Amino acid sequence: MIKKSYLAAFVLFLGAIAIRADNIVDEIVARVNDQIITRSDLEKAKNAQIEELKQRFPSDWQAKWNQSQKEILRDLIDQQLLLEKGKELGITGETETIKRLNEMRQQMGLATMEDLEEAAKKQGISFEDFKEQIRTGVVTQKVIGQEVGSRIRITDEEVQQFYKQHEKDLEGPEEVNLSEIMFSTQPPQPAAGDQKDANAPEQPATEDPALVAEAEKKADSAEQVLKSGSTSFGDLAKKVSQGPTAAQGGQLGSFKRGELAKELETATFSLKPGEFTKPIRTRQGFIILKVNEHRSAGVPPLKEVEDKIKEAIYSQKLEPAARAYLTKLREEAYIDLKPGYVDTGAAAGQANKPEILAAAGDPSSRQGKTGLKKKKKFLLF
Repeated sequence: MIKKSYLAAFVLFLGAIAIRADNIVDEIVARVNDQIITRSDLEKAKNAQIEELKQRFPSDWQAKWNQSQKEILRDLIDQQLLLEKGKELGITGETETIKRLNEMRQQMGLATMEDLEEAAKKQGISFEDFKEQIRTGVVTQKVIGQEVGSRIRITDEEVQQFYKQHEKDLEGPEEVNLSEIMFSTQPPQPAAGDQKDANAPEQPATEDPALVAEAEKKADSAEQVLKSGSTSFGDLAKKVSQGPTAAQGGQLGSFKRGELAKELETATFSLKPGEFTKPIRTRQGFIILKVNEHRSAGVPPLKEVEDKIKEAIYSQKLEPAARAYLTKLREEAYIDLKPGYVDTGAAAGQANKPEILAAAGDPSSRQGKTGLKKKKKFLLF
């Protein structure tokens, strides 16, 4: 399962809003039970998808877009079906939404949630709209996880078979995956936007002994907490680390031999997964490194990559299982499309009936299984 950076999501959302076609005359293109999907909803989803493809595939985003654009309406219908199912299951997503927004705030180096809201306002967008986008993602993910993912079973035989079939893909150099807890010996940096006095003298290159002593004391204290086992490395990193990775629980990523400073390489490549170093002095301060994974050179033993193999198999199974689940939700739903629009997620027996929507009659007279109700408010963009 791939986790998208919340900061990246924020940037993509801003971009999609910024290039929105405001002159579009809004119209209903689909009805999903008692909810509607408008043309402007479709355009915003298209813009967001284009921005994401440009970020991920700068050189051939157009080709990717040509392949994916026909799925935009399908995805919006999927979203409405999952949101309705989430409501039925009592999944609100509120707690996780606040958590993700807070992590985003930390990634952006902002002090408060009010600062994050202000950052959105400066871009000319509604913070509540962005918050709702996050909540929608949370709810849909949780519904798929609960209704589909929890039913996926992976056998030992499947793991063994995958391992044998992908030995060449698994082969690689020795590497470690690391997390950090860092305590800085540098003085606090000026707040963003603060202007430096051109006539002010340059700060001396030497470190302040008091800051060094304070950072060392904090690092030693953190080491003792870790040794006690009273908290996890990731949770402690979120609480006390002064490094840029604090919001992500100190996650640094993977490093091959030769990619780290010699002292850090020596300290980490000798450790087993789950072990951590003593505080190490660096130019930035004192750092404690934890080895999350330690991959051997060549084809690693099955035990080392078993969890990753299970994740790969899970992902392979999840997509078709989720599509089958969404097809089932469609069978139980009332879905109407405007002529000229197609739901590529519809099953063979779920032919679109655009002539119904074209009649433009009172939707209450065409109730489906759940009873279609006219939307009280319809916002024109």
